[in-house]
Amino acid sequence: QVQLVESGGGLVQAGGSLSLSCTVSGSIVSINTMGWYRQAPGKQRELVAVFSSGGSTNYADSVKGRFTISRDGAKNTVSLQMNSLKPEDTAVYYCKADVSYWSGFVLKGMDYWGKGTLVTVSS
Repeated sequence: QVQLVESGGGLVQAGGSLSLSCTVSGSIVSINTMGWYRQAPGKQRELVAVFSSGGSTNYADSVKGRFTISRDGAKNTVSLQMNSLKPEDTAVYYCKADVSYWSGFVLKGMDYWGKGTLVTVSS
């Protein structure tokens, strides 16, 4: 069974920094894409930062220059360093991974989500 376990988050003042981490566990063949999304109260879930299958990164315009996504392939972990945080960054942050796994003799792919971690930035 594939699981995504997130850590980090919490309460920070505007201008401060936080770091999030997400680890994929379970019987997988590969992680194709992996990254972070967020959902603020009353808003739709949006992409924050993600690694593509080719290894390139994609950031939301609102976080470019402030957030940095990194990964450790050996540990199936992706991290998000968030600097210069703003009150509008307040949201539940979710880790998502597109994972390949064997189902019998068939190689399948599926998206998995973490449970989310709350980031609150006070003004």
